[in-house]
Amino acid sequence: MDDKLEKLEKIKSLGINPYPSKINLKGKHILISIARESMDKEVLITGRVWSLRVHGGVIFADLKDSSGIIQILFQKKTLNEKFEILSLIDTGDFLAVNGSVIKTQAGEITVSVEDFQILTKSIKQLPSTWYGLKDTEERYRQRYVDLLLNDELRDIFIKKSIFWNSMRNFLIEKGFLEVETPVLENTAGGADAKPFITHHDALDIDLYLRISMGELWQKRLMVAGFDKTFEIGRQFRNEGLSREHLQDYTQMEFYWAYVNYEDSMKLVEEMYKFVAKETFGKLKFEIGGESVNLERNWEKIDYTETINEKIKIDISKATIKEIETKLKDLKTDYDKNLSKSRLIDLLWKHVRKEIVGPVFLVGHPVEVSPLAKRIESKPENVERYQVIIAGSEMGNGYSELNDPIDQAERFKEQQKLRDSGDLEAQMNDWDFVRALEYGMPPVSGFGVSERLFSFLVDKPIKETVLFPLLRPEI
Repeated sequence: MDDKLEKLEKIKSLGINPYPSKINLKGKHILISIARESMDKEVLITGRVWSLRVHGGVIFADLKDSSGIIQILFQKKTLNEKFEILSLIDTGDFLAVNGSVIKTQAGEITVSVEDFQILTKSIKQLPSTWYGLKDTEERYRQRYVDLLLNDELRDIFIKKSIFWNSMRNFLIEKGFLEVETPVLENTAGGADAKPFITHHDALDIDLYLRISMGELWQKRLMVAGFDKTFEIGRQFRNEGLSREHLQDYTQMEFYWAYVNYEDSMKLVEEMYKFVAKETFGKLKFEIGGESVNLERNWEKIDYTETINEKIKIDISKATIKEIETKLKDLKTDYDKNLSKSRLIDLLWKHVRKEIVGPVFLVGHPVEVSPLAKRIESKPENVERYQVIIAGSEMGNGYSELNDPIDQAERFKEQQKLRDSGDLEAQMNDWDFVRALEYGMPPVSGFGVSERLFSFLVDKPIKETVLFPLLRPEI
């Protein structure tokens, strides 16, 4: 760094601003990818110096921008005394150059530089593009460097943008209205999760960061007369880290009036296939060593039957003690005094690891689904479905509960769980019950998080986040 700082001071001593706010060269700035197609034309390009090769009165360099890389040629006979300034340039610096696009004797497309301008003088040496950053934590902490050196990583985030935009476009084309609902809530609702708590100074109240993508707000919009809404945004859950879990992540949820979960399932299958094709150009994926074909027929499997088939326990009849015994047999850790619904959920999470999918899981017990409508012929179960792919949940939908009396009772049961220490149980949102009392039409809702994207690229979810949350550096 000392050598770079010395060069910086020399540049300043020459009366050159090493950090100008605008380009002072003639011509209209274009991307390098366009310049490569502009043979025998004069161009103005910008970018980071990627390499330097000095040969006396001739210097070759590579210049890189977001669109690509191109060779540039500096000649002393062309630049005269300005050529000497190049001794103060290093890899990592940003330049603007203008000149003619030529092809060298070696056949390399090159910009023969007629003038140049220093745009930014870097004072820290970039790691070698060959070795890059190898330590995982260092890669996450200096993500800007990792992205600069790793084209495969950059491509992941280009695809991630396409992923969410294709989902957005699909829903808009189907007549859904994109909405924005509160991130700060008096009551955290719409999911079983422990929320983050913050404080609002002006109102002098504690608030929660949302744990769902506005589920209870979007259902209020159904009460208000909207028929189709969706939201894509960030949500927050104060829970553990894993290959599949983050505390701060993107989710999409839609709500669709006058349909049930069967209609919703058809739309979701169509949407997943559309998004996969738009993002990756294919429907067949390798995920965690498993071959997953989204093009196949998405079968339905029953929650209770699948658990019974895989691990020989009928959760519709089993006692808490019997479920705990089974969890011990499966060597699955669990906290003491968990409710029956939490214990059942642990059984299911053990079973689902063996399911490649894609399948729709249906027939959930009412205990594990406090916001879903009961099945009329089997009131102990609800009209809910989950998308299962490569042993994990990749989306969750319901026929939404719109009976205010039933909803109020379920909230009370959830509150009892919270009072007994279950911090993931849902809060009693009396205002949402009041909204239901005005009448909500039949509605099906569905949510999917960025976990789906991380599975399709077959990477840990932390790897598919631009700037993962880390402990502060000491």
